[in-house]
Amino acid sequence: MKNLLTRLFMNEKLILIVIIINSMVIFLEESNINSYLIEILDIICTSTFVIEMFVKIGSIGFKNYWEQHWNKFDFILVLISIPTLVTFFLPITTSDLSSVLIMRVFRVFRFFRSFRIFPDFGIIVKNFWTAMRQTLGIFLCFFIMIAAIALVNCCFLKTYAPEYFGTPMQSIYSTFRICTVEGWYEIPDAVAVATSPIVGHIIRIYFCLLLIGGGIIGLSFINSIFVDAMVSDNNDDVKTQLTHIESELYKTQSEFNKINKELTEIKKLLQKETPPNTKE
Repeated sequence: MKNLLTRLFMNEKLILIVIIINSMVIFLEESNINSYLIEILDIICTSTFVIEMFVKIGSIGFKNYWEQHWNKFDFILVLISIPTLVTFFLPITTSDLSSVLIMRVFRVFRFFRSFRIFPDFGIIVKNFWTAMRQTLGIFLCFFIMIAAIALVNCCFLKTYAPEYFGTPMQSIYSTFRICTVEGWYEIPDAVAVATSPIVGHIIRIYFCLLLIGGGIIGLSFINSIFVDAMVSDNNDDVKTQLTHIESELYKTQSEFNKINKELTEIKKLLQKETPPNTKE
């Protein structure tokens, strides 16, 4: 029986099918399409994930189970899915367990298990975190630049547009909106209306320069560095393969030269041992 459960719940193809069914069930539930069949399917999927977790832990041990990031992710999703089973088998009507009912909302997070369907998704996530580590300094510098400009805007513009620059936090948010090309003309217009025409034109020019420097050039620069960091792992693989090919070609060339040298020596020996033809 144990071997049967192990073969059944360690089968990735079967688990992927259950994940797809579970994703469809969640989609229907969140679309307010409720029926007893959908609830039964939801319970079956949740129970499958719970049994899968215990079977994996019993098969490879908790330590080995926890070393894999996907298993950690699945473990958390199973824990937040347990209230679904509780509320199905034990109907709850008391207010003392209202928090358990609220936790049923977290069942939608099981939808993220569908990411396992995509090939090499783990590699994409790994490259993403690698790129985040490599570009963390760039992001911090960009944030410091936004904060510094936002404080300047707060000091000079809060009396003209308090809804955008009234406090440092509002100013940071408004400045970030401009740098992301969101509200880049609404905010300058709101400030310019509260000032004289000449100052209004200067303010518009200032915000246009801020958009070009911080939004178009700055974000493009950060994006290019981030993308380059994400694909650097692939470039390393290509470089490794090219180095291996060059090494193999060098070995082949060396063997060819060695064989050619030996053939030349054999030819010379044959010429020495073969007597010249004499005319009769």
